[in-house]
Amino acid sequence: MKKILIAHDIHDLLESSNTFLSRTDFTVFVAATNDELLKTHRAERADLIITKLEMPGMPIEQLCSLVRDDAVLREVSIIMVCENTPAAIEQSSRCRANAVLLSPVHPVLLMAKAQQLLDIAERETLRVLLSASVETLSKDDSFYCRTRNVSATGMLIETDQPLNEGDRLTCVFYLPNAKKITASGKIIRTIERAPGDEDYKYGLMFTYLTPQSKKLLTEYVKEISQKPYPRGL
Repeated sequence: MKKILIAHDIHDLLESSNTFLSRTDFTVFVAATNDELLKTHRAERADLIITKLEMPGMPIEQLCSLVRDDAVLREVSIIMVCENTPAAIEQSSRCRANAVLLSPVHPVLLMAKAQQLLDIAERETLRVLLSASVETLSKDDSFYCRTRNVSATGMLIETDQPLNEGDRLTCVFYLPNAKKITASGKIIRTIERAPGDEDYKYGLMFTYLTPQSKKLLTEYVKEISQKPYPRGL
């Protein structure tokens, strides 16, 4: 059973996006202040903390020092979300977080990093071929992607096609139950490739889904969220 401790504002964002945190294999704790976050971590020994640079209570540097300098509490991964300013980024770098993500952060990208830090198996993420085309190109320039970490608001895609942040795509793919999804989306982040990776990875935010497609995606994410992970994870 994985334990995840999340800042209140971030939890509201993730909860509204039908992410994998709703799985029954997770226990999720929510904290409104840094003091509450520390108290909960001391009591529960979280596996992952997702928090913000700006939180009420004790200074964030003090919180992170208390966690990282404690032989027991330090055994936790931390994701820090901060504003995209030099001062905020520099302050976050002093907090010894495992990852710093810039606000506004899309739930798909945040969950991809959480999945990586929790070392969660990917067998339950949606992995299907997706036909995509850049909206400024002709129909003959369509290409294939693979999808990961799909939600009702966006997904990660993998492709050998180089794309740019801001590119708008039209996507067509099928859920495992053979339901067709057509969506428009925008590339909002390029994911750094790990050594040996051949494909590019991008965060795609949906800009338009038909009501029916959104309903199908929401039902699909809810369905897989109720399936337990294999033992040992």
